[in-house]
Amino acid sequence: MQDELFGGAPQKRTRGIGAAPALPEDVALAARLSPHIHLGTSTWSYPGWEGLVWAGRHSESALSKNGLPAYAAHPLLRAVGIDRGFYRPLAASEFQRHAEQVPQGFRFTVKAPSLVTDALLRSDDGRGQQPNPLFLDAATALQSFIEPAYEGLGATLGALVFQLSPLPGGRLADMTQQFDLLHAMLLALPRPATGVLAVEVRDAAWLTPDLAALLRDTGARYCVGLHPKLPPLAEQLPLLRALWPGPLVVRWNLNRLHGAYGYEAAESKYGEFSEMLDPDPDTRGELARIIRGTAGAGQDAFVTISNKAEGSAPLSVRALAQAVAPAG
Repeated sequence: MQDELFGGAPQKRTRGIGAAPALPEDVALAARLSPHIHLGTSTWSYPGWEGLVWAGRHSESALSKNGLPAYAAHPLLRAVGIDRGFYRPLAASEFQRHAEQVPQGFRFTVKAPSLVTDALLRSDDGRGQQPNPLFLDAATALQSFIEPAYEGLGATLGALVFQLSPLPGGRLADMTQQFDLLHAMLLALPRPATGVLAVEVRDAAWLTPDLAALLRDTGARYCVGLHPKLPPLAEQLPLLRALWPGPLVVRWNLNRLHGAYGYEAAESKYGEFSEMLDPDPDTRGELARIIRGTAGAGQDAFVTISNKAEGSAPLSVRALAQAVAPAG
């Protein structure tokens, strides 16, 4: 069973990138986790994870191209995010290449292209320049995201996430229109054979019973976004309760202490992302409780964590797994 889940030998090598030897306590912890639980990091290309995930030192570009098999050999890493498609839609062949590098039971969480999730067309520095005519356009979402992901990922598909960027003031003033656009897009998209479609937001104005009703009607899930732009986890739970039962999708993006625009501050403080410098046991404990309840009801949980959540995503995954399935 363990070989099926974790790909066999813990020191698997691909083009010179080997996995760090699995710690016996991680192997034992992984064995206590339900197969419904898929924990992972937001991506996999960090040289500073040497000794945690990688055996030896490798460049970011080498890890991006060839590090996924070694990442997926780690006993606790049963999922990973693919965020780069947010900036450029990925082809089915690119998704397939990723799917072919991971073991049975592994799942991907993928962000939809900003082409359909951002109401503004932005410059290279992120400034909104003009309205995006393809915002929440179903045909564009299908062609640029849904069809390639379904075709390429197959059974490794975990969650396809429409992370809706912050809305400009004019759209925030007319949320009824935004709910109608989102509802129409989701209704037009086919459901995946495995995994789920999910919606993550960056404006608290979305967090109303209308969103729960919309998601329930379309069969999509709410993606819990742990980010300072949104209320804390406890205040997002009513949406999960309104959609129960069903799979859980969580993206733990940024520690609240850095504020809504604190990505650069977090990156500067955390350096190579090899240490947990800002542990957040309250969030981790509440999240563990929700994961246990979800998996205990026979539902899948797809959880990815950024380095900017606590300082080192692999260490956050380990600490969360320990909270979900304590020893003894």
